[in-house]
Amino acid sequence: MRVQPWIAGSVLALVLVACAAGAGGQGLGSNLPLSSSHPQPSPSPTSAIPLAPPATITPRPSPTPTPTAPGLWLDPGVPTYVQVAVESLFGQGFSPAPTAAAARARIRPGSGEALLATWVYVPVVPFPTLADDIAWADIQRFWAGDPVALKTLTDDGSIPALFLAPDTQRVLTALLGEPAPTAPVRVAPADELVNHTWAARPSAWAIVPFEALEPRWKVLTLDGQSVLSPGLDLGHYPLAVAVSVQGDAQVVAQLRAALNPEGRALTNRDPGQMTALTMTGVTALVRATAWKMEQRGLLYPSARVRTLLTAGDLLHISNEVAFAEDCPPPNPNQEDTRFCSSPRYIQLLEDLGNPIIELTGNHWLDWGIPAANYTLDLYRQRGWAYFGGGRDLKEASQPLLITHNGNHLAFLGCNLAGPPYDWATENSPGSLPCDLEALLAQIRQLRESGALPIVTWQYIESYSYEPLPQQVADFRAAAEAGAVIVSGSQAHQPQSMEFYHDSFIHYGLGNLFFDQMNDLGTRQEFVDRHIFYQGRHISTQFLTFLLEDYAQPRPMTPAERRQFLQTIFQASGW
Repeated sequence: MRVQPWIAGSVLALVLVACAAGAGGQGLGSNLPLSSSHPQPSPSPTSAIPLAPPATITPRPSPTPTPTAPGLWLDPGVPTYVQVAVESLFGQGFSPAPTAAAARARIRPGSGEALLATWVYVPVVPFPTLADDIAWADIQRFWAGDPVALKTLTDDGSIPALFLAPDTQRVLTALLGEPAPTAPVRVAPADELVNHTWAARPSAWAIVPFEALEPRWKVLTLDGQSVLSPGLDLGHYPLAVAVSVQGDAQVVAQLRAALNPEGRALTNRDPGQMTALTMTGVTALVRATAWKMEQRGLLYPSARVRTLLTAGDLLHISNEVAFAEDCPPPNPNQEDTRFCSSPRYIQLLEDLGNPIIELTGNHWLDWGIPAANYTLDLYRQRGWAYFGGGRDLKEASQPLLITHNGNHLAFLGCNLAGPPYDWATENSPGSLPCDLEALLAQIRQLRESGALPIVTWQYIESYSYEPLPQQVADFRAAAEAGAVIVSGSQAHQPQSMEFYHDSFIHYGLGNLFFDQMNDLGTRQEFVDRHIFYQGRHISTQFLTFLLEDYAQPRPMTPAERRQFLQTIFQASGW
């Protein structure tokens, strides 16, 4: 112990008084240790030592004891992310409690005094699975030991195994209790879960936290509700797990303020960071489609699919034909393929919102340069963005950059198929001719800047579900360069798809609004809805349409959709 100097000086004076009183006296300082730096004088009972007046000792205030940081207890069923967030506060005003009884606040799954977090979980299957929906009642039956409850989930009617990461298993056990011994539940590391589930398909499904979504999962709706819909009511979604805190009101308030400075509960699903991009195939408002519009109304083509097309945040339209003021009335039996559209038909696109227009179509210059420039004027007057073409080669070469809800998207497209007169030049409008090396360099640069490149091709047409060999090579090259989505806009007949280098490639979507009714393949249509979240592509959903009456697509029936997806998945090697 070190005695402060002001105390030592006063003590020395008192010791001298005590010594003068004799060895048997009890001086004030007799029990205080003295610093060795202050030697004691030899006492002399006969000598008179003049003493200064006794110093007044002012007691130094005792430091206020540091209060023990409030102890927090975490239930094992709390999602790991929430556990980590709470544990990060230990040593910063909070401490762990050894037991629930000893804690001043307890964090548990379920509703309670104060909501701390809402963690959303998602039923998923490997992407090439036909099922679209799952019922909560069937999940409960499965968990309780009735595996046949989910036979309809698999393509072949087999009993599916449920794959879970350890953390999700703990959360579901807290929610549903221990699974029955007969329930086929498999546990795998979180970073290997999708591979294990794919390896076991078609007899496999999984439940994952929203933040673990990636494109190789197909997101199932749960009782018809989709976590990919911004308007989802989590209050009625069975796999929205609430985490609450209970205990001392002051500690609860302090904890919530530390974790939720903005006053909102923690969550792994924030609709304000989600972007839904809807991509479509060929639009050509000509020939029999245009004739039907004249007969039945300008909005006739979209009447049965408009709600689905406009449900996302961004809508892509590949409009291949220019609008021309001198365009003749449509002829449903037109034999040549030199096309134009009446300017009135732009009302169909206007009714769909503010579409992103792709200009890679190889009929854009059919009616000449004046019509192409007039069409660009119409787009600009409406504030519509476009890419893959432009007023000249320089403009056509520029990527279209769009930021929505924090997701930075970059659209690029080019026309490989030609004809040469359709290509933009230094002084004339048109589609962008494909320069593969330049395209790949642009993709790399955009990806390095933090953007998510989305690449579309006007490739050589092949009326087949399988792509051409060189088409595969070129699309894969774009994926290797860093494109997150590679999409074929040339296809009048839908084509296969694949996951390659963490990219989703769809070789052809088919028509959207075009009059090809002669073959089933040209009537079948894909519309791809890509979901982005926090700067990642996390999911793709398929809308499947069938063209009717030369002009009007409609949603496929369940049987039509099943047959169509089976055909495409088989062509994809799945």
